[in-house]
Amino acid sequence: QAQLVESGGGLVQPGGSLRLSCAASGSIFRIYAIDWYRQAPGKQRELVATVNTDGSTNYADSVKGRFTISRDNAKNTVYLQMNSLKPEDTAVYYCRADIDFGYRRSYYWGQGTQVTVSS
Repeated sequence: QAQLVESGGGLVQPGGSLRLSCAASGSIFRIYAIDWYRQAPGKQRELVATVNTDGSTNYADSVKGRFTISRDNAKNTVYLQMNSLKPEDTAVYYCRADIDFGYRRSYYWGQGTQVTVSS
């Protein structure tokens, strides 16, 4: 089993910045791709950013140039640096990791962290 714990959410003014963290723990053999998703009230969960094992990244068009995803494999942690935040970035942010335990491989989700962008 594994556990993903997100942190770093909060209230920020438009134009501000936040850095989210997602730390994985458990008897993990390897972590493949890690994603950040978000879900705003009344909307479907959407993919925000992905970082692959080789460090390559992908972003939703709505966050390109403003958000940066990165990972620290030694710490089994992924980060999402969010700059130039807009009110429409307000959502609960979730991380999802593709985890290999050596005997099976599964996706795991964190519990979510609230990001509110408001003046």
